[in-house]
Amino acid sequence: MQNSEVADLLKDTMSLEEVIVTSEGTHYKVIAVGEVFDGMSKVKRQQAVYGPLMEKITDGTLHALTIKAFTPAEWQREKMFNL
Repeated sequence: MQNSEVADLLKDTMSLEEVIVTSEGTHYKVIAVGEVFDGMSKVKRQQAVYGPLMEKITDGTLHALTIKAFTPAEWQREKMFNL
């Protein structure tokens, strides 16, 4: 599965402002940014992102997945301090 396909799937099913997907083999790293995450715990944010991808995880297309989910304000701070 192409990185762009993962990003498109998430954008189509969630109200996200930005999705960045990188991969090595079947291990995908997803950064998801959207107001939808406001007020959610880290676990709830990850569950929200897993939801649309569950079929691909179950059928083995996505073997391993690392998720970082941010609100837009959190993402701005993250970029400022870590990029």
